Amino acid sequence: MTIPFITVEGPIGVGKTSLAKAIAETYQFELLKEIVDENPFLNKFYDDIAEWSFQTEMFFLCNRYKQLSDIEKKYLSKNLAVTADYHIFKNLIFAKRTLTAIEYDKYEAIYQILTKDMPVPNMVIYLDASLDVLVNRIDMRGRDFEKKISPEYLEQLSADYRMFINNFEKKHPDVPVLRFNGDEIDFVQNGQDLQLILEKVDATLHRRSL
Repeated sequence: MTIPFITVEGPIGVGKTSLAKAIAETYQFELLKEIVDENPFLNKFYDDIAEWSFQTEMFFLCNRYKQLSDIEKKYLSKNLAVTADYHIFKNLIFAKRTLTAIEYDKYEAIYQILTKDMPVPNMVIYLDASLDVLVNRIDMRGRDFEKKISPEYLEQLSADYRMFINNFEKKHPDVPVLRFNGDEIDFVQNGQDLQLILEKVDATLHRRSL
């Protein structure tokens, strides 16, 4: 039986960490959380994206590589299921949007080397929401550096995510992708909405184990 490796993905503020925590607690899975606040370039990045994008993206790439490269060794090889609130494929989404063409070519070459043998999640939960919902949730959690995110950047990022997740499904047709609209459900405030998601996760886990 395949050991579950579930990734929760979506744009900034959509609720990835909250849902990953809920799934991990429900199924007693290991929780892998994205390193964000520790990035020393992030404040500078939102002040001047063009100047600080390469440093910011390289920091994220190296840290996510280290975290995810340990999955097989620390968890999956010991039959410990994992839920993560991100996957490293998101690096290409952000890098493509913020880096120059020359920088992106160099970045992608490094990315391909680092991720060549990295485990691919066997379930992806994709969360999406309108710009108004994302802005509201970002305001509610009150991270100082996120207050600098422009609505235009956030809206474009959401569009990039939709395109990328569509391409992911085509590239990995054997990996189920569960999609949820944050405008229609609020799994943080509404227990019934959370239960709906968990039921779909449970059904997918059951199918994958057959």
